[in-house]
Amino acid sequence: MLHAVVHSAGVQDRDGGVLVMATLFGMFPFLRKLYADGGYQGPAFQAALKRVLRQVDVEIVKRSDQVKGFKLLPRRWIVERSIAWLNRCRRLAKDWENLNHTALAFMQLASIRLMLRKLCNPRI
Repeated sequence: MLHAVVHSAGVQDRDGGVLVMATLFGMFPFLRKLYADGGYQGPAFQAALKRVLRQVDVEIVKRSDQVKGFKLLPRRWIVERSIAWLNRCRRLAKDWENLNHTALAFMQLASIRLMLRKLCNPRI
């Protein structure tokens, strides 16, 4: 995990996404491509993102309406897999935290734990 922002439930993902992208690409200016799901499409998100990040190419990964059942979507599985790995931590599986910075700290700890496991045991 490169970066995360925890905000209240009253903020839509689309609105919080601009804040995450602005701070992420500020820390890692060499990143040039952003893959997002269908929830981030639309003129409001695109316009806000272009105001903050002019050089980033945004690609929306869409689901097909004709496909029945499960279909592996390009690039989306990476995010879904990472979220599933983080949700293995019991503390992140439920919303127990009262403060946003505490939730962010436990998410970062879970990410560090996952990275250490991958580094120490590359077969997993």
